[in-house]
Amino acid sequence: MTRPATDRPWLRRLPILVILAVAAVGAVLLRDRLTFETLAANREALLALRDAHYAAAAAAFVAAYVGIVAFSLPGATVATLTGGFLFGVFPGTLFNVLAATAGATAIFLAARWGFGARLAARMDASEGLVRRMKAGIDANQWPMLFLIRLVPAVPFFAANLVPAFVNVPTHRFVVSTFFGIMPGALVYTSVGAGLSEVFARGETPDLGIIFEPRILLPLLGLAALAALPLVLRAVRGKAGI
Repeated sequence: MTRPATDRPWLRRLPILVILAVAAVGAVLLRDRLTFETLAANREALLALRDAHYAAAAAAFVAAYVGIVAFSLPGATVATLTGGFLFGVFPGTLFNVLAATAGATAIFLAARWGFGARLAARMDASEGLVRRMKAGIDANQWPMLFLIRLVPAVPFFAANLVPAFVNVPTHRFVVSTFFGIMPGALVYTSVGAGLSEVFARGETPDLGIIFEPRILLPLLGLAALAALPLVLRAVRGKAGI
């Protein structure tokens, strides 16, 4: 009789372990390949492919971006720039957001299947601070999920794993990821859409633009809106409302 997957913990952990292994190999082999210089060197060939086979180029781009995110390979920022360079602000932003969300969901599901459910059950069964932390996260999932997406300082990989470890429902993860990463994706896609001029000047794009006040302040404003329900609940709890 075939044993169920629940009786073989290693099988449940296999997907996330494969992702981590590919990420480690990719960090070594692709670190110097998926770069802005590579994009600059191949820009004419990429534009020719897009013009000759637009639908196929768009599908190939999305699939490659999903793979980069799903396996946490280096080059996600360059991929976002490429989306803008090849397809413009729109539909480039849509392609970037769809691909990044799909790749993030793959990591999330792999981590939750391998570890999340068991960790969440242990947290629910625990006492004291750990259980209260889990209860607080459960009560504030939507604002917490949007908050970790909107704050630029939170690493994308960590924002994919943490929700899996507290057993966040898949639909909440997908929705919050899709809309939460949209502002940042729009900024970098816009930079990518202007790469033709950057290439003509022989320069490199300013990837620190997201930390400029004109960009960062609106993002922090959105993060503050996401955090508002947390603040209100804390105030009401202390006031006994």
